[in-house]
Amino acid sequence: MQSHVLPTFADVEQASRRIASQARLTQLLEAPDLNARTGGRVLIKPEMLQRTGSFKFRGAFNRISQLDADRHPQGVVAFSSGNHAQGVAAAAQLQNLPAVIVMPDDAPAVKRTNTEGYGATVVTYNRRSEDRRAIAESIADERGSVLVPSYDDRHVIAGQGTVGLEFAAEARRRDADLDVLLVPCSGGGLIAGINLAFKAMSPSTEVCVVEPEGFDDHARSLKSGERVANERADGSICDALLSTQPGELTFEINRKCLKGAFVVTDDEVRDAVAYAYRVLKLVVEPGGAVALAALLAGKVDAKGRTVGIVLSGGNIDTDQFCSILRAS
Repeated sequence: MQSHVLPTFADVEQASRRIASQARLTQLLEAPDLNARTGGRVLIKPEMLQRTGSFKFRGAFNRISQLDADRHPQGVVAFSSGNHAQGVAAAAQLQNLPAVIVMPDDAPAVKRTNTEGYGATVVTYNRRSEDRRAIAESIADERGSVLVPSYDDRHVIAGQGTVGLEFAAEARRRDADLDVLLVPCSGGGLIAGINLAFKAMSPSTEVCVVEPEGFDDHARSLKSGERVANERADGSICDALLSTQPGELTFEINRKCLKGAFVVTDDEVRDAVAYAYRVLKLVVEPGGAVALAALLAGKVDAKGRTVGIVLSGGNIDTDQFCSILRAS
């Protein structure tokens, strides 16, 4: 498989057909309260309603469904803080393939429990002192398994791009001309795939990245013109968005397509998680709420404009969720 080749919009279209029987079509939502608060029209893509609770299932299934089980009896290995882990575990289960997932030892309990619930074996590591990719590659070599990266892979990016394909297509059906689209970002697979879709289907839309404070590697990379790394590996409530730096393939796409970058604080993210629950009636994890946080914090001018936001996941521990709601 040509995992190091840049994907195209044709790959996204093929991925859409490939995953159609298993992935959910998450319908766009529109909330009068959010429109009134921002002065614009806001369309929401609720990927917490996707299979496994995040967009990650799309890319994982697109990649794994192309494997021949007879040729790869030892299945797959992946490394992830939790959402890609669940996506890979579920996709592997559907394909009757074993899966080993390398997860940080501080990953939310719900993400580890769900990953194991899909039949995967979890191997933990310390994100401050150990290299998750090196551990995963060692396991894959030892077992003879296929490594499924969380973002820097042609087929994974194409699968995530189906979020953008669906978003652009439904917005068109609603006669909504999107001015700007806000997308959460870690390694860049989701926003790279979305950029491929929007470049073909809605080229006038400004696609912008949203990242947690202290983990704004895309914002800084765009400014410098080359990939730069974050100084730390943890320290944000957005556990799903703590990749060390943009991916090679993803940044090659994103640096040419992204029109802006926004950074949000943990407190702004907490406010967004609480707002999503109380007003939108949606359960969103911190990393999945950063686009909404940027909008609510007024970092994006929505007045008189049509704005799209992706809520990328909803896998949040009960204790953390209750703590955020009590404090808001």
